[in-house]
Amino acid sequence: MENRRIKVGVTHGDINGIGYEVILKTFSDPVMLELCTPVIYGSPKVAAYHRKAMDIPASFSIVNSAAEAQDGRMNVVNCINEELKVELSKVSEEADKAAFAALDRAVKDYRDGLFDVLVTAPAHKYTAPADDLHFEGHAEYLESQAGEGKKALSVMVRGDLRIALVTGHIPVREVAGSLSKELVMEKIAVFHRSLKQDFGIDSPRIAVLALNPHAGKHGQMGTEEEEIITPAMKEMTAKGIQCFGPYPGDSLIGSGNYTHFDGILAMYHDQGMLPFKALAMDEGVGFTAGLPVVHTSPVHGTAYDIAGKGVASEDAFRQAVYLAMDVFRHRCWEKEISARPLRKQYYEKKDDSDKLKLDSPEED
Repeated sequence: MENRRIKVGVTHGDINGIGYEVILKTFSDPVMLELCTPVIYGSPKVAAYHRKAMDIPASFSIVNSAAEAQDGRMNVVNCINEELKVELSKVSEEADKAAFAALDRAVKDYRDGLFDVLVTAPAHKYTAPADDLHFEGHAEYLESQAGEGKKALSVMVRGDLRIALVTGHIPVREVAGSLSKELVMEKIAVFHRSLKQDFGIDSPRIAVLALNPHAGKHGQMGTEEEEIITPAMKEMTAKGIQCFGPYPGDSLIGSGNYTHFDGILAMYHDQGMLPFKALAMDEGVGFTAGLPVVHTSPVHGTAYDIAGKGVASEDAFRQAVYLAMDVFRHRCWEKEISARPLRKQYYEKKDDSDKLKLDSPEED
């Protein structure tokens, strides 16, 4: 891999929450600036406001584009033309629009190859101009704008704990109707590929959670396990993917047996998020798998209750930066390794001697 600092694009999220606080605290550490070159998409004036309000010893350079970013410095790209009013701890349409403006500019710059990975600070909501672009979260937006036809998968990560979601931001009453064998197979395939490509696990073991209590109890408490989840798992197992279950989520997590797996696939948002945040809230990271763009974000929200108080922990945001860089490196290494694969070889015995044969490139 080319020996250079990884360039990290960062969106400022909700200007009324703790986004700028955790960003400034993270990159005020000189060690972080030795590991990467951060490019903050947001507002220099708002960044300066938060820096002064919480007395954070951080300095930054204002640049017109990520192409001008300086190594060893925090760089801020101004994405906001008008003056912004910061109202700490309050929900506002102005803050929502500013969050979207930063994300939109960052994605455009990513498509132009101006930075390597994307890390997003928490946002309350994204409001597009004239509401002409509607999406429920980062995964959906990135899939549509930078997915290149690939399917996204939301994965929560802390260390060896990785929980992925089959369905995302939809009402609970719609979950069962949204499940299909094809969808479960798709998510298992994306998860398996990500565990290999992004985390360097040669033969991933995936635990699949049931939808219904007690895994449906042989159809007495629901039939989705027998009609959808198990058939999907059987087909993926036949393709060489190790997936096990479906397990009742409470017993798998509560017993600690989840530690025997490289990844856990939950059927819906809260089924995966509740145990993950209970186990890993302080350092948990959300990762969007399956897409060309490497995207991470801390799992905590805007934390309006402590916004502006200077007490927010930057641990999860720092872990989001670390994970984005780790995934980027894994992908670079895999690309290098697979660029010149070894020629196929086999032994052929026609007489009393074993002869090593190498397939020609044409035969490969």
